[in-house]
Amino acid sequence: MANPSSAPTTAQRPAPAKTGGIDGFFRITERGSTVGREVRGGLVTFFTMAYIVVLNPLIIGTQADGTGKFLGGQGVPHAIQLVAAGTALVAGVMTILMGVVANFPIALATGLGLNAFVTFGIAKLPEMTWADAMGLIVIEGVIITALVLTGFRQAVFKAIPGELKTAISVGIGLFITIIGLVDAGFIRRPATGPVPVELGIGGFLNGWPLLVFVIGLIAIVIMMVKHVKGAILFGIVGATVLAVVVEAVGSIGGQTDATGKVVNPAGWGLNVPKLPDQFVDVPDFSLLGHFNVLGSFSKIGVVSAILLVFTLLLADFFDTMGTMVAIGAEAKLLDKNGNPPNSDKILLIDSLAAVAGGAGSVSSNTAYIESASGVGEGARTGLASVTTGVLFLLATFLAPLVKIVPYEAATPALVVVGFLMMQQVRGIDWEDLEIAIPAFLTIVLMPFTYSITAGIGAGFVMYTVIKVVRGKAGVIHPLLWAVSALFVVYFAIDPVKSLLGAH
Repeated sequence: MANPSSAPTTAQRPAPAKTGGIDGFFRITERGSTVGREVRGGLVTFFTMAYIVVLNPLIIGTQADGTGKFLGGQGVPHAIQLVAAGTALVAGVMTILMGVVANFPIALATGLGLNAFVTFGIAKLPEMTWADAMGLIVIEGVIITALVLTGFRQAVFKAIPGELKTAISVGIGLFITIIGLVDAGFIRRPATGPVPVELGIGGFLNGWPLLVFVIGLIAIVIMMVKHVKGAILFGIVGATVLAVVVEAVGSIGGQTDATGKVVNPAGWGLNVPKLPDQFVDVPDFSLLGHFNVLGSFSKIGVVSAILLVFTLLLADFFDTMGTMVAIGAEAKLLDKNGNPPNSDKILLIDSLAAVAGGAGSVSSNTAYIESASGVGEGARTGLASVTTGVLFLLATFLAPLVKIVPYEAATPALVVVGFLMMQQVRGIDWEDLEIAIPAFLTIVLMPFTYSITAGIGAGFVMYTVIKVVRGKAGVIHPLLWAVSALFVVYFAIDPVKSLLGAH
């Protein structure tokens, strides 16, 4: 596979002859791609993020709200299959819209981190219900959509210095690398000791699942350096086949039992890769519409509800900005100011996805950085997103088949794409401390805090502080002043809550 980072930019390519049909609609030839590469890229993106169809139900479908009820209003966690179907449905519809409306190779699904915050930081508050929590997400989505329609979100994005945008891309590259390594179990939190992470289990790569990950990673790298087209996709499929064989022979099983307790550290991380008893299941979408827009205000108070919406808003606001810059940079689609094409449409669809996620009772949907794996495979247009979206819709019927792919087979793609994105670091002037230090904080805090938002916020605040002490406050865009101030509030949200009497 040719290294996508070495492909010519859109501005460098000669103007192609006008084309029609799918090619013309998605501008496939114009962006230096082919239908085959787009479909292949969409497949890779789907396989690297299909885990959300399984993982989201385990996060929001197994936890009781503040009244002791689970999603769907029952006293037992019966809605896991319903959450899986809803997760795949909303992801499919919104990803297809992203492809058709914005013509950009980025997929959307329930945001990890956001769903955990909704579960443990909102739904479990006293007297709060799941419908109330989803209502807050709808409110956040409506507000952020209004910010897009008024041009405010795009204006903030364009106010960010170009080298900070590059730092965001590099930081996200490291972030998805650590996601891949952690999900595969290659690095883990040790059971005891002062260090936060370690290699494998007790410092050693124990277990057949880890061997599958290593073989998959090496296979993709070998195919890449030999310029094999489809290297990432072939790596995922090949590693999945190997995983199925290994499980059939060794009966390894999963890491956790039915309660989520780790009982087999050397087992498979998420899915046990074995052929299911049935390949097709009729989806149940009965959770759709289970939200209460204003219910939380009477349960936890107006101030607390507003602060929760603000927290959701800020995280959603900047995560997508960073993601679309990273994807655009890897696809060589950014303009001279570091902006991707159709950025207003990308942000609009992403904002509507937050509303759809809350209305669908599956938590806020957002752009996925795993889309970079599809770009690494050659995706450059919205056709890749349409492909991914269609696969998500099919996954509502084929949930048993989606479960075949384990973490260990899909995560090598994230590590490889992390390397590709890391190459952009040469675009930062490391001799200029005024930009180098904020860029450094942006890059390192994303993986070290497991948060894109934390990295972006730290970079913005430090950039503003340095410019002020250097007597260059006048070069800071007014919107960057405002955003930096908001990030200060975001980082100090707990003291602010205490000051305002919110709990």
